[in-house]
Amino acid sequence: MMSKKQKTIQKEVSLTGVGLHTGNNVKMTFKPAPENHGFAFKRVDLEGCPTIEARAEFVVNTQRGTNLEKNGVLIQTSEHVLAAAVGLDIDNLIIEINASEPPIMDGSSKFFVKALEKAGITELDAEIEEYIVKEIISYKDDFTGSEIILMPSDEYQITTMVDFGTKILGTQNATLDNILDFKNEIADARTFSFLHEIEMLLENDLIKGGDLNNAIVYVDKELSEPTMNKLKKAFKKDNIKVKSNGILDNLNLHWANEAARHKLLDVIGDLALTGTRIRGKVIANKPGHQVNTQFAKKLAKIIKQEKRNKIPQIDLNQTPLMDIHQIMEILPHRPPFLLVDRILELSDKHVVGMKNVTMNEDFFIGHFPGSPVMPGVLQVEAMAQCGGILVLSTVPDPENYLTYFMKMDKVKFKQKVLPGDTLIFKNELITPIRRGICHMQAYAYANGKLVAEAELMAQISKIK
Repeated sequence: MMSKKQKTIQKEVSLTGVGLHTGNNVKMTFKPAPENHGFAFKRVDLEGCPTIEARAEFVVNTQRGTNLEKNGVLIQTSEHVLAAAVGLDIDNLIIEINASEPPIMDGSSKFFVKALEKAGITELDAEIEEYIVKEIISYKDDFTGSEIILMPSDEYQITTMVDFGTKILGTQNATLDNILDFKNEIADARTFSFLHEIEMLLENDLIKGGDLNNAIVYVDKELSEPTMNKLKKAFKKDNIKVKSNGILDNLNLHWANEAARHKLLDVIGDLALTGTRIRGKVIANKPGHQVNTQFAKKLAKIIKQEKRNKIPQIDLNQTPLMDIHQIMEILPHRPPFLLVDRILELSDKHVVGMKNVTMNEDFFIGHFPGSPVMPGVLQVEAMAQCGGILVLSTVPDPENYLTYFMKMDKVKFKQKVLPGDTLIFKNELITPIRRGICHMQAYAYANGKLVAEAELMAQISKIK
């Protein structure tokens, strides 16, 4: 299969509407994002314009939508916007918003799709990182009976099976065989609710932006006179009736299985929180935001674990890209503190290096007598020096720069590193290099196993 390039939009585009839960007018602006950025929401109404990445780890609750929170900053009902981006084959997007929730619009993804298409879609240089499903992955909520299964497939496909145990809705199925059919087959599917849920939300003033134009209401109980009056007042309608198909008379269904299609839309939006494209078939039985996001969290952990354990395939007998002499022309470090022997791969986004750990290392004298083990801090230093090659390769005169550590985070040591081991380092940029600052994910491997990992940040500074 041919490699595909990541995509973003060509220019920014805005749209306005009402927030379902707050009833406030909301302005949302889609902006282009660089490669490997992913999806992120930016709260421009708050000081500092804090950003919340669209990741499963930030899901805090799933009541009336998928709600994200990071450092006390909230984004509500993220799923319809994210589904639109995924459905248009977009990988990177900044979503600026001046409230905690996107506008509800008509309860579907249609208007978000139109806005993104208006902005235009463009390719970036970086290739797509796709998670290829090789074995069945599943998650089941024993309390609700909801279950999601992900199995191998040549395309990203989704099937939803909906059963709320009500005669009025019955059992519905929906299938999307190709994500590129999202616009025509799924994007227009509107959110839905049952009358008893609407009554509860109205009584608790939880749908201030509610309107009979942005939700299908299934009447699953008798429509009493008091309830009728409440609905007339809430939705500003003179008359409200129940149609023969059991929904309120505010709109016509686009499809007989529109409810199942909307649940499929929600699945796409919620699984976008894995942060990775998926090549596999999703089968969701009685899906909901709770089970969707729990599955997204499980899948994100599996993807991260597999990525960590993916050892670079290196032929150590080949001539290296840089030997020790070329490394010393770039790095200011010198023995015994030079901890990289070879550079095997180098691009503008990643670097792979190597160190042969021998018994002659000075640190083995005291760490530890009779039981030599390479100190963890020196493993981190070695990964950082490898990253130093990456950032110094961006300037024409690296010999005139020094590299300084700024931060290390999420440092973990998995295995001992002993004399005779060959360490392979792989560093990948987390964000593009800006102003000489390099933020990278670093891994160290030995004997076919991950031995250490860390998020590292360093900055180069010109020698005065």
